Amino acid sequence: MDSTPHSGWQRYSQVMAHHPADNQVLAALTTEDLARLLPHLQLIDMPTGSLLYEPDTVMRHAYFPIDCIVALLHVLADGFSAEIAVVGNEGLIGVALIMGGGTTPSRAIVQSAGSAYRIAGEVLKAEFYANVTLREAMLRYTQALITQMAQSAACNRHHSIDQRLCRWLLMSLDRLPSNHLGMSQELIAGMLGVRREGVTEAAGKLQSLGAIQYQRAQITILDRAKLETLCCECYAVVKKETDRLLAVVPRPADVRPR
Repeated sequence: MDSTPHSGWQRYSQVMAHHPADNQVLAALTTEDLARLLPHLQLIDMPTGSLLYEPDTVMRHAYFPIDCIVALLHVLADGFSAEIAVVGNEGLIGVALIMGGGTTPSRAIVQSAGSAYRIAGEVLKAEFYANVTLREAMLRYTQALITQMAQSAACNRHHSIDQRLCRWLLMSLDRLPSNHLGMSQELIAGMLGVRREGVTEAAGKLQSLGAIQYQRAQITILDRAKLETLCCECYAVVKKETDRLLAVVPRPADVRPR
């Protein structure tokens, strides 16, 4: 992954376009608490397919997504993987840093390209204990993440590929600024833990129903309401709990990253 800070005009444009409080965890902080973090937040590119960490590797950084999506995957011994959670601007990557473990058996891979703010793990841990509002926001998000993981496990076990694809598309749509998603069939298959042929068939059904348009690794959501009708209850359960735990708060717009 190219984690080099943006430079020149590109860096200036990105800073003007993005604000740390575009991430809901950071948006929950007071102006003063966010200001404490600003010198440690680094805006970086998050290209699709980039690995943020592998299973059982020590985490050095945490990431606060702005307009990218990161998938957390469980990887089996035979190489197959299955998505256990997706993270966008509602959360952060690296909760193991503040839970005391420092590692996790899952893999974190960028599902949809964009930007994120990166912070050193040691800095985040120190601020977690020193900063009450940050601690509360991170713990609320962790509860939402646990809910999503538990519901994903139940969904992967009991619901059809078609329903799981609808759930995954809706969760992705909630975390994107548009209704377009760039994603190959191979990557979708890896997220859902199914073969590519299963994705082809399920996506074809949704396209024939007018819910999506899918061609050349580009998915366009045409009818969100139809996706919600075709989806299992798992999406609504996770969304309701996430919205409850991460209620929108006023953005500290007077604080800007330098």
